[in-house]
Amino acid sequence: MSRADASLACATALVDALVRGGVRRACVSPGSRSTPLALALGRDERLQVQVFLEERSAAFFALGVAKAGGTPVALACTSGTAAAEFFPAIVEASQSRTPVVVLTADRPPRLRGTGANQTIDQTELYGRYARAYLEPPVPMTNDDAAAWSDTGARAVEAAYGDPAGPVHVNCAFDEPLTPTGRSIPAPAVGAVASPTREPDTGAARAAVGRFVETYAGRRGMCTIGGLPAPETLSLLSFSSMLGWPVHAEPLSGLRLDASDAGRALAAGQFLLSDADWLDRHAPEVVLQIGAAPTTRTSQRLSASASSLVVLDRGHLDPDPEGRAEHRMRVEPELFAAIAYDDRGSTPVPACDPDWSETWRTSDLVARAQVDRLLDGWEEPFEGRVARDLAAFVPHGAALVIGNSTPVRDLDSFMAPRRPPRIWAAADLLRVIGNRGASGIDGLVATTLGVAAAHHGPTYALLGDLSFLYDAGTLLWSSRMGVDAVFVVLANGGGQIFSMLDQGSVPELEQLFTTPHPAAIEDVCAAANVGHSLVGRSSELHPALERAARAGGVHVVEVSIDAERDRERRAELHAEIHAALRPR
Repeated sequence: MSRADASLACATALVDALVRGGVRRACVSPGSRSTPLALALGRDERLQVQVFLEERSAAFFALGVAKAGGTPVALACTSGTAAAEFFPAIVEASQSRTPVVVLTADRPPRLRGTGANQTIDQTELYGRYARAYLEPPVPMTNDDAAAWSDTGARAVEAAYGDPAGPVHVNCAFDEPLTPTGRSIPAPAVGAVASPTREPDTGAARAAVGRFVETYAGRRGMCTIGGLPAPETLSLLSFSSMLGWPVHAEPLSGLRLDASDAGRALAAGQFLLSDADWLDRHAPEVVLQIGAAPTTRTSQRLSASASSLVVLDRGHLDPDPEGRAEHRMRVEPELFAAIAYDDRGSTPVPACDPDWSETWRTSDLVARAQVDRLLDGWEEPFEGRVARDLAAFVPHGAALVIGNSTPVRDLDSFMAPRRPPRIWAAADLLRVIGNRGASGIDGLVATTLGVAAAHHGPTYALLGDLSFLYDAGTLLWSSRMGVDAVFVVLANGGGQIFSMLDQGSVPELEQLFTTPHPAAIEDVCAAANVGHSLVGRSSELHPALERAARAGGVHVVEVSIDAERDRERRAELHAEIHAALRPR
């Protein structure tokens, strides 16, 4: 057997172990050194393989697939700087606990540090962002395939691990690289099982007991940040049982009005941002569930709480400042389900009903003011776009939300959705964001990856800079065979800086908002994707319907007057403040 045949046999054994461990998709970028990996992936009929010209798009596409599907995706490239192009997506995968198996081809170890062509030091390339670094032996004979199979099994186990995340497998191949035959049989190996993590019911039950004993009956509030797709409505029901208002970020999947099962606040961000109102109705206890809060308003609530309790199992660190009085490291849904199911045998005291009623009525007042103002503005406003898009997308859809302003606007303006009368978890709207590292890079590719893996329609709400940053990915979208509708807010650059402290510096436009000269319509034409322009608020809904019917990739560009948008934000807060003022 030639060395090239041995390389293919080893790569085949590695891929076989990945597939038997649960990997069903692979993203591959062309290269010479990665020939054995590309052939092994492409020839495995159990895999769906997507080919990308450039590695950064491939990595973010894989990230979207993994986030939507919840199972590891294989990501393969050649040696050298190609492997470095994966880095931003690896960081996001690590921070957001997303399983990805990264397969980087490499030169043999003897060539490292010698100046050999297309050779960099790929050892531990992703540092602490990788859950594990694995390097099987350089293939010499067919017998080496057993070690490569073992490496694949270990890679899957680490990617699914606690916590889940990216795994780096560095695959060194010596020349020649092209095998003599189409397939090279690998030696038989044992079964590879997809790792599972059993819920710790005992720890959850103990946490419930301590929480109820210490905090139930007090005036409290629940804030729910990013979570895996919810399987039940137990967190809403638990909050309702306590009598506590609940602010559910859209990324939690629980911005719902589920009637008797519980209801999330409809104007929570506006209540929390009104300092006078919150001073009069500040909670004694804040139960922060899931990922750290997205907005500064929610972050200030957690920071100022007399008692902050954190309930989370899987995120990086939902309490980065260490302010929590108590930290419960258990699955939030399991915690809530146990508390709700045990309410008969272990009653949970509810708080003052007047407290709950005040929050409920104030929420209704604030929401009515929001909708009254938004409905009267025909010139597009970013908050109305977020509200109307969230209301338009059907049950079972996925909505990918961009960072900076869009994710904050969705939190402020999205109204609670009513779930279907008879529903399963797959019927709920899935809101997905790259909030692990909160970058604006790779969001187009992530959306297309979500569309490839998600079983329902896929939409995205992005700023124009996020869209243009990843415009190169559009060039490949027609080859991906996916359907996705992008709503792009064309406000002339990074307008979020005008609402932050940087808004006061004279170099705001030059150094921060950085207006761009690109015409989004021309970018879409170059990529051969659909495009429509919305200049009035009432035009958004028909444009979304046309885009969804057209299929493929379509961009709905919404023209935003940035200065007028800022004026309207101030008007909104003033009107709501007046409506909440004591009579």
